[in-house]
Amino acid sequence: MTLNQIHHFLTIARFGSYSRAAQELYITQPALTKSIRELENELNVQLFLRSGRGIVLSAEGEKFLYEAKELYRQYEALMLEYTDASRRKQSFSVVTQHYSFAIQAFVSLVEQTGTGCYDFAIKECRTREVIDEVSSMRSEIGILYISNFNKNVIRKILSENNLAFNPLIECEAYVYITDHHPLASFSGVTFDMLEPYICLTFEQGEDASFYLTEELYPRQKVSRKITVNDRATMLNLMNGLDGYTICSGIIYEELNGEGYRAVPIHDENQEKMQIGYIHRKSLALSELAEMYISKLKAILQPYQQKRPDSKILQNQKNP
Repeated sequence: MTLNQIHHFLTIARFGSYSRAAQELYITQPALTKSIRELENELNVQLFLRSGRGIVLSAEGEKFLYEAKELYRQYEALMLEYTDASRRKQSFSVVTQHYSFAIQAFVSLVEQTGTGCYDFAIKECRTREVIDEVSSMRSEIGILYISNFNKNVIRKILSENNLAFNPLIECEAYVYITDHHPLASFSGVTFDMLEPYICLTFEQGEDASFYLTEELYPRQKVSRKITVNDRATMLNLMNGLDGYTICSGIIYEELNGEGYRAVPIHDENQEKMQIGYIHRKSLALSELAEMYISKLKAILQPYQQKRPDSKILQNQKNP
């Protein structure tokens, strides 16, 4: 087994495709196939399986991925000790539920990195995909939330995948709407007030439990609901249909655009969400991951103040 073969294996696992991996490695696909076949013969295991979605890791491949990635990371660290640091290509990947502040922190990180060589990635995914991305080490950091409703399920999944959850901020529930929404002038809303309007939620897959939803109050009954899979579509439906979604209240106009607002939800069973980051327990965070977490904390710091506890009646509006 050679370091080249390990590099070939890791690249195929990253792209899920022999052809894309061959392009990335600047070698022919037959040469890459031969390299992996020789590695599998030496290890006496099958590392990849073919499926309708392309190439996927076998059970043995999943186990080998963890060991190989750690070994190759040590090799890269050793090489960097004795090579020109100015030519170093930095790598970092983060995966998140649909939070604009997580994107803003990434933007800030890239700006600080400057014009050097890097290969970064940020992905907005379903809750289960956030966990899987970090568990498989395709991403170093994942951003998601835990609440009283889902904490037992989420923590069990994290434990099964050897992942740690680190809280960043605790938020109460807000409704996210446009400035021209009929409820936009109210200083607080109830679910009775929201009933006439369309509830917008992020899609989590056909087999997903409601414990994996991105919105608080997943068991709240609504008469009209539309499921979407990206933030742009959700914002379009807010504008076109006076729809709403339930969020943390942490909004970045620079990314979402102007014309939206977050209004507190007042409910007798006031739900809270604890947003945090997950990472593998067995791996120390990279310098870039630490920098990204620092950016997150700086962005969230102004929101640490607890919302005032006040009863909002339906006819009380902002001046």
